[in-house]
Amino acid sequence: MALLKVKFNQKKRVKLAQGLWLMNWFSVFAGIIVFSMGLFLKIELRKRSEVMDNSESHFVPNSLILMGILSCAFNGFAGKICYDSLDPAKFAKWKPLLKPYLALCFFFNILLFFVALICFLMRGSLESTLAQGLKNSMKFYRDTDTPGRCFMKKTIDMLQIEFKCCGNNGFKDWFEIQWISNRYLDFSSKEVKDRIKSNVDGRYLVDGVPFSCCNPSSPRPCIQYQVTNNSAHYSYDYQTEELNLWRRGCREALLHYYSSMMSSMGAIVLLVWLFEDTGTTVAATLRFISRGAREGAQH
Repeated sequence: MALLKVKFNQKKRVKLAQGLWLMNWFSVFAGIIVFSMGLFLKIELRKRSEVMDNSESHFVPNSLILMGILSCAFNGFAGKICYDSLDPAKFAKWKPLLKPYLALCFFFNILLFFVALICFLMRGSLESTLAQGLKNSMKFYRDTDTPGRCFMKKTIDMLQIEFKCCGNNGFKDWFEIQWISNRYLDFSSKEVKDRIKSNVDGRYLVDGVPFSCCNPSSPRPCIQYQVTNNSAHYSYDYQTEELNLWRRGCREALLHYYSSMMSSMGAIVLLVWLFEDTGTTVAATLRFISRGAREGAQH
């Protein structure tokens, strides 16, 4: 049902078609941006797949990549229709496709809005994946001689240095696992024997952390062993010594990094959705242009 009847002369119809053509090519550019964001997010997830339990969700980046490709295809097609609409003879071949195209655009906009929402709602799933993945990765830190795990030490160290974090939830997580390989333990030492015997699982546990947990901003040399033993170090209190080790856990650091990234992407996708939603009127507008063009030709 028409809400407002508007008459367009030939000059106005040409300007409208040109405006719609330009809008569709802007949408193609927006699709390239969405595609690039999905590709970037996929690469970022792949880079740290070892600390994400190898079960990181690629639904969001894959969806962004797909939406970007579809946006380029749909809007490139719409741009071609807008260009041909200026010539009634050329536009005649596109007219039967306008209804299916409009339905596809409507469905595409729904999917695009859904993907934008997913970008904002993935935090919970990502948090559990990171928590479990980091916990497992820390257990393999010492396996520098084990095929398939020898790279884990470097991965964890680089992660803690880059994100200025320590452990899963904090530096005390390292106290609960044996992160020093048996290869570098002197089993003839009484201290080593006593520590292993005192543990139910026969692990060598220490209140120490890897070097990558050290904060270079600390004014004193880094204390990474006997961290909680105040009497072992001069003028030291581990509860107030904030600059010695990174206090933030890597789960929190990575969660903030990826959440911020996906929230920004979600906001951009919402803007693209608003732009695309406006573009769904292209087919109906072109019908009007075509009808006016035929009437003008008859007169």
